[in-house]
Amino acid sequence: MLQMRPNCEICDKDLPADMAGALICSFECTFCTDCVDGPCPNCGGLLTPRPTRVGKALETHPASTKRVLK
Repeated sequence: MLQMRPNCEICDKDLPADMAGALICSFECTFCTDCVDGPCPNCGGLLTPRPTRVGKALETHPASTKRVLK
C-alpha cells in the first residue's frame, strides 16, 4: 500500500491524498506537478500521477503524516 506522503519533497506544498496533483515514483518519492517535469530528482525513476485515496479507503487506510523534504 502506498504511503501517500502529505507533501512535495521539494517545496513542501500540501498534497492531500484525496486530491489529484501529486507525482510519485516506484520508491514513493512524491512531488507536486509544479516542481518536477521529467524523471524523479531523487532516484531517476519514472514519475507518474499518484492515485487518489478517498472515502472509506482513506478512513480505513489513512495517508502518512510524515513530511519528507530533500
